[in-house]
Amino acid sequence: MNKNRWVTVGIIFAVIILSYFALTPSKEITPTEITQCIGENSVLYIQLGCHACETQENLFGDNYNDLTIVDCFFDIEKCQEAEITATPTWVINQEKIIGVQSIKKLQELTGC
Repeated sequence: MNKNRWVTVGIIFAVIILSYFALTPSKEITPTEITQCIGENSVLYIQLGCHACETQENLFGDNYNDLTIVDCFFDIEKCQEAEITATPTWVINQEKIIGVQSIKKLQELTGC
């Protein structure tokens, strides 16, 4: 009976571990070259404390710093000059795109 108990405990433990990995959302991984291209062909306006901006950042993961970013909390003059009214805002080819954008959409808009 002891053997059956250990098998049952092992199965329950395995199910818990597999459930954790299946239910934990993974970050979308973006190749560095794509992020660098998007960064070279756009400007992302964000603001400290903006939850949507954090969502946008999470889509890029570790490659986020390869983007061209202006934080309106610290560079308010740049944001006023660009007439930024909401964050996140992408400026691509002098067009403003407001809100969180998928990497695929940004690739299309920037030609990356």
